[in-house]
Parts: sequence; C-alpha cells; structure tokens
Amino acid sequence: MEIARRARTIAVVLAFTMILWMGAQLTGASLGLPPGLVFIFDGLALAAFAWALVATIRIWQKRRDERK
Repeated sequence: MEIARRARTIAVVLAFTMILWMGAQLTGASLGLPPGLVFIFDGLALAAFAWALVATIRIWQKRRDERK
C-alpha cells in the first residue's frame, strides 16, 4: 500500500506541476512578464519533474527488491 500511495503522490505532483507551469506560461505571455521571471517558473517545474523522476526510480527499485 505504501508504494501505491507514493505513486499517487507522484502522479498528483506531476499533474499539478504541469497545470501550474502551463498557467504561468500563458500568464507570462499575456502580461508581458520579463523572460527572467518566466525562467523561474521553468526552473521550479524542472525541479518538480526531477523530484518525480527520482521518486519513481526509488519506487521501481523497491518493487524490484521486493520480488527477490
């Protein structure tokens, strides 16, 4: 059950990050925000995606170890 809970958390973080990132891109374009500010949103989204990748790899390793 712990693995399923972690997988759901990763899915929620990915979906939430993607929605916020797309919203930030649209808002930045419509308001004419400076590119430096928009890059901050890009960096935050990349950090969230990197966390999700690492967490997914850890789940995969844990499931692989449980099968042994």
